Amino acid sequence: MLTQKNNIILHGLAASAGISIGKVYNYSKEVFTISDEKNSNVEEALKNFELALEQSYKELNKILKLAQERMGEERAAIFEAHLMILQDQFLISTIKGRIEKEERSPEFIIHDEISKYQQIMLNSEHVYMKERASDIEDIKNRLIKNYQKRKWVSRIVNDVIVIAKNLTPADTILFSRCNVLGYVTEQGGLTSHAAIISRSLNLPAVVGVIDATKLINDNDIIIVDGYNGEVIIKPTEDIIEKYKQKIEKIKEYNKKLEKIKNIPAQTLDGVKITLLGNMDLKEEIENVIESGIEGVGLLRTEELFMESGFIPSEKEQVKIYKKLSEKLYPAVLTIRAFDVGGDKFLPADIKEDNPFLGWRGIRFLLDKPEIFISQIRAVLKASINGNIQFMLPMVSTLREVIKAREIIDQVKAELDKNQIPYDKNMKIGIMLEVPSVAVILEDFANYVDFVSIGTNDLIQYLLAVDRGNSVVSNLYDEFDTAVIAILKRIMNRTKKVNLPVSICGQMASDLLALPLLLGVGITTFSIIPSALPHIKNAILNLSVNECKELAEKCLTYPHPDLIKKEVTDFLNSKNLLYKE
Repeated sequence: MLTQKNNIILHGLAASAGISIGKVYNYSKEVFTISDEKNSNVEEALKNFELALEQSYKELNKILKLAQERMGEERAAIFEAHLMILQDQFLISTIKGRIEKEERSPEFIIHDEISKYQQIMLNSEHVYMKERASDIEDIKNRLIKNYQKRKWVSRIVNDVIVIAKNLTPADTILFSRCNVLGYVTEQGGLTSHAAIISRSLNLPAVVGVIDATKLINDNDIIIVDGYNGEVIIKPTEDIIEKYKQKIEKIKEYNKKLEKIKNIPAQTLDGVKITLLGNMDLKEEIENVIESGIEGVGLLRTEELFMESGFIPSEKEQVKIYKKLSEKLYPAVLTIRAFDVGGDKFLPADIKEDNPFLGWRGIRFLLDKPEIFISQIRAVLKASINGNIQFMLPMVSTLREVIKAREIIDQVKAELDKNQIPYDKNMKIGIMLEVPSVAVILEDFANYVDFVSIGTNDLIQYLLAVDRGNSVVSNLYDEFDTAVIAILKRIMNRTKKVNLPVSICGQMASDLLALPLLLGVGITTFSIIPSALPHIKNAILNLSVNECKELAEKCLTYPHPDLIKKEVTDFLNSKNLLYKE
């Protein structure tokens, strides 16, 4: 907590961009009393449990339809996963069996059994899985509430900012009916469903704000700054006026960026820059296309089973990939093979001491050929429009690529034998995330058609810093001289063997890093769609030759801070950094 003059400022994670000013609704969840009394009327208990299941399903189905209206079908699939839990026959039969056998309070059994699922998620080392525990909490409370035949009462009024310890996806979407202005939560991270839904609804949100519910009262006026992760309590009139002006400036700036949406990205000295988009399967493809991207440089597919915990069928995958391919045509769709392990969910009960150096990416896929082959077949079957590329994640050795190509060729031969059409010229590429690949990059040219630099992991492995470890995360810096040097080395080597290269990861979407990336020779970027207008605006006002001079100068600096200052001064001289 920071106090500036008369203003109290709380800090958290900027989960959804935007600024809101308004009154507070301090939301506290209803506390359920769970008794553990003996229950001898088993027949009635089972009947009431079935009714509670039925009522909970109806409620979640209504929420699903509301979510589809407000967020689109792709992102609303969150609630389809919740409905699947209510239909889980193993869970239902386990609860029924305990009600019959133990003759205990059904509410206690429901609470106890579903809490076991939650604890498994909370014990996970994966942030994504921990975040899902709150989703299970909502389902558990909903079942208990309906078993007790109680109604949830909401006092929320229109046009407020909701403050809460935590928000479930259902909370977030239901509150949106009341024209909520923004969200602030004590718990949750950037991958929480509340954060994801807030971004989908374009509502400012700050999460992870310690003691927010204690320090902020009902009807307080606050400012939620979803750009900087700040919450200002009881701001003065001067501060309110300042933020109103910020809101207007942002609107004007966005209007300016809107005008360049259909202008080709080309530097002042005539170099054509290709701007592709990074995309999650939960994103609405129409919104991605609307942003002005020229194709998709990275489609993450692991979300297909991160939501449900199981691998989707080949048929389901074909349907998803083909639909995206058709909507993007003739623009390219680059599908990355399932990238699991490390900081991503593994579909197995596996604990690794150092998951980032363990069973992940292409290693996992080669050890699980049934999963890999099913995805390869699905991608090939969906490739008939000729605009799909396939990309292998987390490659560290040439033998991994050779083995993967052998498997791909075997699948192609099988499709040929069965006269199933596919794009026989579909390009196969790799994610360059491990420095070992950069060392022998020329050797890969005979086996791959393109390379995509994944800066997040590349920087992590180059600097030997676990980016998720708060103790050393300050050493993870994309402006380290070694990072710029390896990017320059990669570009020089790919140019020698005429190997197409693009860059994805957070660095590709960072406006401050753009001049350095242009300076080392990168001309194809795969970025988050929301960053595209800012990146394109800068490209239109920069020259590659100037950027080369800047990059060469920065390569002589021993400290990232010196490089950041040099780049900041350079962009400010071009009036390309947004100033409040």
